[in-house]
Amino acid sequence: MKFGTKAIHAGQEPDPATGAIMTPIYQTSTYVQESPGKHKGYAYARGKNPTRTALERNIAALENGKHAICFSSGMGAIDAVIKLLRPGDEVITGDDLYGGSYRIFTKIFEPLGIKFHFVNLTDVSGIEPLISSRTKLIWVETPTNPTMQIVDIAAVSDIAKKHNILLAVDNTFASPYLQNPLTLGADIVMHSATKYLGGHSDVVMGALVMNDDALYEKLFFILNSCGANPGPMDCFLVLRGIKTLHVRMDRHSANGRRVAEYLRNHPRVAKVYWPGFTDHPNHEIACRQMRDFGGMISFVLKDVSLEETFRIASNFKVFTLAESLGGVESLVNHPATMTHASIPKPEREKAGVVDNLLRLSVGIEDVEDLLDDLQQALT
Repeated sequence: MKFGTKAIHAGQEPDPATGAIMTPIYQTSTYVQESPGKHKGYAYARGKNPTRTALERNIAALENGKHAICFSSGMGAIDAVIKLLRPGDEVITGDDLYGGSYRIFTKIFEPLGIKFHFVNLTDVSGIEPLISSRTKLIWVETPTNPTMQIVDIAAVSDIAKKHNILLAVDNTFASPYLQNPLTLGADIVMHSATKYLGGHSDVVMGALVMNDDALYEKLFFILNSCGANPGPMDCFLVLRGIKTLHVRMDRHSANGRRVAEYLRNHPRVAKVYWPGFTDHPNHEIACRQMRDFGGMISFVLKDVSLEETFRIASNFKVFTLAESLGGVESLVNHPATMTHASIPKPEREKAGVVDNLLRLSVGIEDVEDLLDDLQQALT
């Protein structure tokens, strides 16, 4: 089954009671049992819900995985993965990382005895020198947030398998339409389903996808025990959003290309981060592991103060200044004070997250309107 067909049909069947073609919202907290312990697979909604089951089957199919687990947020999904570890364990991850991931790693789990190594993962030769008997996980973002670094998933997978280390990949920026980390050797794929999967900026959710049965059982146990489960209405909204994922991603990617090319030729722009450029670091790897380059773009303004950066960020008319990404509408973000504010300034600047950098989530509006908006905002 091809991707577009899976997006619309995978994991879903007509409602057996009514024949409804859309998966119902099973708005219930508990389920009738025929006798103690005897039920139809559903006992209490913290563990399972039929609407969530349909969504999980759908997301698993999109990532070419066997199992998926949905969480109440992307951070809830990340939290569950790190809870696989124990005090004394070590994690290798990137130095260009979503601020929320950095925050939960350093402020929640480091005090509990888990050590994190933040390194440049675009050069995989730097990974093995950090590996010890305590290394249990490699956590990868690709493309990274916000400088769009490309990490060779297959190469990192080879290293992880050689040392019996789990590899988890945050695939939020690419979506399953543009990239499938499990196929490239990852053990776990994480999505902030809030973003491209939902696609309409109206729901917060996370998801994990994997093939290994034992790993699934461990992660599901964490979900059920800790309670970061999404509600059925949220599951319905993401399931609905996914039905147009392939169509939206084509438009995001096409618009993203036009916007990136425009910015690269603008006199007020010093640098553009977009993996579709042939001179983007690891562009050839992006060509190999991605189907297109998406609608996420960051750019550095030329010789401007923080105040002028704020003025430009606030001057857009079609792009909206806001957190998040991946919706049908275009957004502009100032990472240094918004999504990456939790990262100390020296560390974020080392990764390229400077005060005059703006991040765009290019939506699916008419691209000429987006280009006109960039022109007026940068004037």
